[in-house]
Amino acid sequence: MSQIEKKMQIEHQYIGTIFGQFDSNIKKIEQACCVQIVNRGDDIKIIGEEKGVTNAENVLHSLGVLVKKGEEITEQNVMYLLQTVEQNYLTEVEKMYDDFICMTVNGRPVKPKTLGQKKYIDLIKNNTVIFGVGPAGTGKTYLAMAMAITAFKNEEVNRIILTRPAIEAGEKLGFLPGDLQQKVDPYLRPLYDALHEIMGADTFMKNMEKGLIEVAPLAYMRGRTLDNAFIVLDEAQNTTPEQMKMFLTRIGYGSKAVITGDLTQIDLAEGKRSGLLEATKILSGIEDIGIITLTNKDVVRHPLVQKIIQAYEKFENRKRK
Repeated sequence: MSQIEKKMQIEHQYIGTIFGQFDSNIKKIEQACCVQIVNRGDDIKIIGEEKGVTNAENVLHSLGVLVKKGEEITEQNVMYLLQTVEQNYLTEVEKMYDDFICMTVNGRPVKPKTLGQKKYIDLIKNNTVIFGVGPAGTGKTYLAMAMAITAFKNEEVNRIILTRPAIEAGEKLGFLPGDLQQKVDPYLRPLYDALHEIMGADTFMKNMEKGLIEVAPLAYMRGRTLDNAFIVLDEAQNTTPEQMKMFLTRIGYGSKAVITGDLTQIDLAEGKRSGLLEATKILSGIEDIGIITLTNKDVVRHPLVQKIIQAYEKFENRKRK
């Protein structure tokens, strides 16, 4: 096919941010779209086959929109724009960054970074029970924590309850040092980390001492009724059907529950069914229950994580055949 040449303009003050350090962003666009991009002042020249030139132009335009909104241009959002340009989702991606959740203690805004994450946040806003299922790195737990803290700060709930099953992955709890709380704390560490980053360690400790934030193993939920609370059940793939039913029937008035998990990382004993897998099948279609499955396209960690997940998916698919 013949090559074409297209010109576009980007305001000079935005060129450096869009192009990236040592033109790293431009190199990714050139490679993904099979084009050559030449910069002459404010004029940008894109050379290549028509489809690639159009895609590159659209991605550059979207990067310009994000820069003008004050967004930081990272490798993650450049790669995501390149992934979504083929589906004509760029306008939706541009709008997605307007959905602000909260600020971390260090002043970093927490926002959705993929359309899947945007849908997940919308489900949390509009439903009482939400299942967020997906691979590692899709922000399931972190975004749920951010929404919980925001609801708490806005006085929409009186307390935050964070829980996960304490499943032994090759190590017996009895051999770990300390009392029961010290034994289960390592399993709850990811929840503590997210709380510290978003809320700050001092604020977290003060609210925890007052009983307004509770971090506990799932077993501690039995027999309770949880009113006016934002509850996050993490690593729910490691619940049994009985545990999941127990948890879901704890939810009281004025409460919201987000259940997150990765069905590819089940640590239950051989032959035991996952309560998360069963619940998403049983409860599908019930009003006020939202279910979303995030994919490797929603991974916002290092790009290599996405490739690792894809490789494992291919391997598992070959095993099933």
